[in-house]
Amino acid sequence: MTASPSTLDGTPFAVQNLGSFDEPWALAFLPGGSDALITERGGALKLRRGDGTVLDVSGVPDVVAQGQGGLGEVVVSPTFATDGQVYLSWAAAGDGGSGAEVGRGRLVLDGASARLDGFTVIWRQQPKVSGSGHYGHRLAFSPDGSHLFVTSGERQKMQPAQDPGSDLGKIIRMNPDGTDAQHWTLGHRNPLGIAFDAAGNLWSSEMGPQGGDELNLIVEGRNYGWPEVSNGSHYGGADIPDHAAGDGFEAPKVWWNPSISPGSLMIYSGAQFPQWQGDAFIGALSGEALIRVDLDGTAATKGDQWGFGARIRAVDQAPDGSIWLLTDGSDGRLLRLTPA
Repeated sequence: MTASPSTLDGTPFAVQNLGSFDEPWALAFLPGGSDALITERGGALKLRRGDGTVLDVSGVPDVVAQGQGGLGEVVVSPTFATDGQVYLSWAAAGDGGSGAEVGRGRLVLDGASARLDGFTVIWRQQPKVSGSGHYGHRLAFSPDGSHLFVTSGERQKMQPAQDPGSDLGKIIRMNPDGTDAQHWTLGHRNPLGIAFDAAGNLWSSEMGPQGGDELNLIVEGRNYGWPEVSNGSHYGGADIPDHAAGDGFEAPKVWWNPSISPGSLMIYSGAQFPQWQGDAFIGALSGEALIRVDLDGTAATKGDQWGFGARIRAVDQAPDGSIWLLTDGSDGRLLRLTPA
């Protein structure tokens, strides 16, 4: 049931609870209204209509729902109005273990039912490896719609992030159909947010180790240092050299220590909060907060950090300029934020 908006103490937001989902991971709005697709980590894709009705969407791939793995990102094609294409990412089984995959299919609405037709895998993270963490697999289209960018985590294996022959620890650029996939950047740990700003700059939020969470400006060909450098330390306290001028690695524009566990990234362009147009919003998991970072061209400085008392898994902007959040867990909430 949808609750009435209420002011959340310590924030400038009126918060409306729009319903609960089972381990929700990502959301994406369909053009032209408030219908939203929502993934649940266990493998379900939901369509929440603007009237609050929730439909199950069939035609979703099988997923490996273990650890951090499962059904992940959802985005709609820049040409959705004509092709109806929806893109998903997920953890899939394969030779050697599991790995991230990306696919697409056409969303078909038929009365009270919904399905993905012709769903096809367009990219597979290689190699498949053991373990169930650090898949990454957030997705973003370039502003002109000509390329799809995929964050590819290093699967808790560390050194492959520096290996040009491995997809692990990279940000990948490909055509919308998955062809011509290229390693755009390397040296990443677990990038769980990716977004373009209005000027076309690409940003990514990344989970560091013990401390050292990052917001990075993504520049083609740059090496972001993991696991050779980090502003955090290994779990257990073992030292990692900090980013330093002249070390050959690209330093983050903003970093956090202690950790906030950035799980998602959105760059705001709406009208409801005009004072924050062009700013980055990060959902913090362990930090249980929504974080604003002031972006000024290619520079970034920390802004607000609003405590929500819940792990924020996803943050997105609705077509009307409100900000929507998904909280983490088996009773994850869908929250709509408007000015208080």
